Amino acid sequence: MEYGQKIDCVRSPVVLLVDDQPIVGESVRRILSSEPDIQFHYCPRAAEAYDQILQVQPTIILQDLRMPEIDGFSMLRLYRANEPTRAVPVIILSTNEDPEDKSMAFEAGANDYLVKMPDPIELIARIRAHTKSYLTQLERDEAYRKLRALQSQLENNNEELQRLSTLDGLTGIANRRRFDDFLQKEWRRAAREQSRICLILADIDYFKPYNDNYGHQQGDHTLIQVTQILSNIFNRPADLLARYGGEEFVMVLPGTSQDGARQLADTARRAIEKKHISHGHSEISDHVTISLGVACCVPGKELGSLENLIHAADKALYAAKAKGRNCVVTLDDVDKGPGNRRAS
Repeated sequence: MEYGQKIDCVRSPVVLLVDDQPIVGESVRRILSSEPDIQFHYCPRAAEAYDQILQVQPTIILQDLRMPEIDGFSMLRLYRANEPTRAVPVIILSTNEDPEDKSMAFEAGANDYLVKMPDPIELIARIRAHTKSYLTQLERDEAYRKLRALQSQLENNNEELQRLSTLDGLTGIANRRRFDDFLQKEWRRAAREQSRICLILADIDYFKPYNDNYGHQQGDHTLIQVTQILSNIFNRPADLLARYGGEEFVMVLPGTSQDGARQLADTARRAIEKKHISHGHSEISDHVTISLGVACCVPGKELGSLENLIHAADKALYAAKAKGRNCVVTLDDVDKGPGNRRAS
C-alpha cells in the first residue's frame, strides 16, 4: 500500500513520536490516552523512524530535536526530501527555546515548535489543528488529482470522438471530411515547397448492378475487401486513402511523380482483379474490377487550385470509364482542365 492510501479514509489524528527517551514517550502516551480517537505510535530510534512512518502513515510527527544517532534537523530534511513524507506536518519537541534552534527548525521544514513537555491541552490542540489542516490538504490534492484525471479522460474521449468523426463507418478508412482537410493541408504544403502532389480517384466498376443483384450486405463486404487491398498498397505514412462516397475511393499522394502514381494505381487495379471477387453482372468481367483516374501537379504551375486538381482526377476517371473500365488513365492522357462530373 502506498503512503497516503491508508490515511485517505482516516479522519482522526495518527501520531508518531520520534524520541530516544522512553520517559518522554510514556508521558506523551498518557497525555493522548485521554483522547480515544487519537492513535499513538512511538519510535525510540531515529534510524528506524522513516520505515515506521511508511508503516503507520501518521498524520503528524512529533520529532525530538536532540537525538544520539541523527539529530532532528537531519530528520526534518529527510522527511521533506522524500515524496511520501514531504507534506506530513512535523512538530519539533525540544528542551529549550533557543531562537537559533527554532529558526533552523522552521528553515528545515518544521510546522511547529514546542518545548517539552508541553501543556497537555496545548499539545492535543496543536495535534488536532495540524492533522485537520493536513487531511484537508490531502483531500484537496485528491480532488485535484481526480479532476486532472477526469480532464485527461475527457480530452482522450474528445480526441477519440474527433478521430471517429474523420473515419468512414463501414471501411474504417478516412472519410470525405478527413479527405477535404488533408488535401487542403497538403495542397498548401506543396504550394509552399513547390513540390508535386498527386490525386487518384477510383471507382468500382458496375457496382450498382452488383448491389442490386447480390444485396447491400454483400456489397458492403466487397467494399471492405477492396479497402483492405487498397490499404496494403497505399500505405505510406505521408499518403491518405479515403472513401470518397459510395463505391468511390480517393488517394492523396504528396511528393509523388505522375509515373509513380500511375504505377501504384495500376498495382491496385491488378490486385483487385487478381482477388477474383465474383461479379456476374459486370459488363466487362466476371469479377470485380476498378477504374482509376490520376492527376498530378505542382500547385500554381500546372493547376491553379485544389478544386482544379480534383476536377482533373475526376476527368481522368471519366476517361477511364469511357475507355472500357478496368484501366488507369492519367491527366496527360486527356485534355487538361476540369471535366464534367461523370454519371455513376
